[in-house]
Amino acid sequence: MVDTASRTTAKQSHARERSAETTTPKQTRTAASAPAPVANRDRDLTGANGSRVDIAALGRQLLGTWADIRIAARKRAANPELQRIDGQSMEEHRERVLGQLKLLVGDGAVHRAFPSSLGGHDDHGGNIAGFEELVLADPSLQIKAGVQWGLFGAAVLHLGTEYHHTTFLPDIMSLKVPGAFAMTETGHGSDVAAIGTTATYDEAKQQFVINTPFRGAWKDYLGNAAVHGTAAVVFAQLITKGVNHGVHAFYVPLRNTKGGFLKGIGGEDDGLKGGLNGIDNGRLHFTNVRVPRANLLNRYGSVAEDGTYSSPIASPGRRFFTMLGTLVQGRVSLDGAATNAAAMALAIAITYGNQRRQFNAGSDTDEEVLLDYQRHQRRLLPKLATTYAQIFAHDEFLVKFDAVFSGESDTDDDRQDLETMAAALKPLSTWHALETLQEAREASGGAGFLAENRMVGLRQDLDIYVTFEGDNNVLLQLVAKRLLTDYSKQFAKAGAGVMARYVVQQTADRAYHGTGLRRVAQTIADFGSTARSVTSLRDENTQRELLTDRVEEMIAEIAGRLREARKLPKAEAAAVFNRNQNELIEAARAHAELLQWEAFTRGLANTSDPGTKQVLTWMRDLFGLGLLEKHLAWYLIHGRLSPQRAQAVSAYIDRLVERLRPHAQDLVDAFGYAPEHLRAKIASGAEQQRQDEARAYYAAQRAAGTLPVPEKSKK
Repeated sequence: MVDTASRTTAKQSHARERSAETTTPKQTRTAASAPAPVANRDRDLTGANGSRVDIAALGRQLLGTWADIRIAARKRAANPELQRIDGQSMEEHRERVLGQLKLLVGDGAVHRAFPSSLGGHDDHGGNIAGFEELVLADPSLQIKAGVQWGLFGAAVLHLGTEYHHTTFLPDIMSLKVPGAFAMTETGHGSDVAAIGTTATYDEAKQQFVINTPFRGAWKDYLGNAAVHGTAAVVFAQLITKGVNHGVHAFYVPLRNTKGGFLKGIGGEDDGLKGGLNGIDNGRLHFTNVRVPRANLLNRYGSVAEDGTYSSPIASPGRRFFTMLGTLVQGRVSLDGAATNAAAMALAIAITYGNQRRQFNAGSDTDEEVLLDYQRHQRRLLPKLATTYAQIFAHDEFLVKFDAVFSGESDTDDDRQDLETMAAALKPLSTWHALETLQEAREASGGAGFLAENRMVGLRQDLDIYVTFEGDNNVLLQLVAKRLLTDYSKQFAKAGAGVMARYVVQQTADRAYHGTGLRRVAQTIADFGSTARSVTSLRDENTQRELLTDRVEEMIAEIAGRLREARKLPKAEAAAVFNRNQNELIEAARAHAELLQWEAFTRGLANTSDPGTKQVLTWMRDLFGLGLLEKHLAWYLIHGRLSPQRAQAVSAYIDRLVERLRPHAQDLVDAFGYAPEHLRAKIASGAEQQRQDEARAYYAAQRAAGTLPVPEKSKK
């Protein structure tokens, strides 16, 4: 194989070694300032082609559209009163987090998304941007705040009308009424349409009677339900005049002023969990619980005094998905918070890897810095590239969310696009967070397993994010169904033998850059030269084509297999769909990866500093080629890459990580996390001090001639 990327020079390698000797701990900086690098800057960080990262400018770019709000939120998260205390009991942790919610209220940090008429700011994007940063303090705080204002409060805001806003929102906003979001049931999680809880209208008393008729219908896993919640938004099947009109939401008081359940309501504590134990998750059940007719959150469905049902949306299916679509912000915030957690883990592990030494393969006197080992680079730098892709994708996602919820772009198509983006990006970012936290933990050895270095605790807390707000696999299945729907609309009249191009319309800017399936194959034809292969694979358009082609081909193949299923009986059609379920989910994942690559490429185009742009280009290429390497089997089987070009993918990735190695610290410093955010001793400079002490000890012994001679040198 031919080395087509310039290798790190001896001078650069020596500079890295020198930097590890002299780097001092990061100096404390305020979160409101531009991100600062590690204190030492006497090392030569100039990489290939003279590239160098402008950390401050890159850091500002990574903060995204709502940079100032994120900076303010990080300043808040740096407050020790909002941070987790390791070792607390579950009960102590719960009470601490409740107290922290009160601090957020006092600081005016939770009202941004609510109407200005009630003291809010009508700023939906900024609200999510600030909320995501709470993960820096304690994921339990982030999620409990999300339950109170992002789910409970948001349900009243988006599903209710003016009566509900003026009656219920002030006490929700002030935390006078802590609340639960009672959608999930023990027997039904992601399949909300099938929940068992009922709300039957009693015309004589003009009340709804709420029941959980069997154990599986109990509302479960609800934050604020076990201890703190005094009310809930309860989702139930609305039944009036003997007709079930589907799932609707009701405002239901839960507890009296002394904390006891009201008549007909019972519950249990979910107890100790695998993480997020600052949240009092619990389960609720209802037996003939009556609430006034006015407690139906009736933006999308109303019941008159005589029991007549009406809705502005005639189709029950469309009504259901419209109602749930108004609550998409949970998925938006999880995407951002998970990306922040991955970034924190990499900031810790890469900083430690730049200081920790092990084995002296390249020197008679000095051990090597961990990050100088290729395997260490291969473990961490591709995940860093993915995290960058997620940051750029999330900001575009948040802009789309804000446009929809502000009313700027609020058509049915806009809402469907937003829901598809949410269902595509949230699975990838939450899975990536878990993988990154685990890899960063392992890359930090035994030190990474200590609670004081954050990664094990974050890994436990982030675990549930992959099933929060919808199981990841179920969400990707929703994406795949949307892709199939779009495919069928565009090629409904195409014959089975027509190789039609499926146009991927779900990228953030709805732009498509295809130039023809066979042109891609010709571009990457095997000319017998690895160097020429790499040159082609480095090309932005070629990467786009290869990633887009995979989505198109997968959807086209599945659509062809499902074409005849529409004519089959229901059971047989379901069996055909089930046989293709795994490939559907993989196609949706490929689509989400394309979204991230496109966002990274647009972010790269908006980078002005030449050195930073060069480094980010390598990062984007590392992300894109990493996707090709991950899916090499598909590209080989489908003839999109020759074996030699497939080999060139991995060869060039090896060169890219070597190119990026001198910039690794800058790239994590650009995240802008101060020591009070990371709160990890191995990222504080303590390891560097230990290494300096050890090296000074041996250097002094060598200088004095008192260093013992190794036994093997005498033989």
